[in-house]
Amino acid sequence: MLNWAVTFLIVALVAAFLGFGGIAGTAAGMAKVLFFVFLILFLVSIIAPRMRPPLS
Repeated sequence: MLNWAVTFLIVALVAAFLGFGGIAGTAAGMAKVLFFVFLILFLVSIIAPRMRPPLS
């Protein structure tokens, strides 16, 4: 997921450099959403194993 966020960020930067403001804004927004989804899933994957009860 982080790979997709970086890809959309690069697309946004290239589109902004070439003057395509609408495409750049959309790609930057998608990159931001994907980054936050990645961050939430990453934190859940770190916290979830610690919440599991120990095996007896």
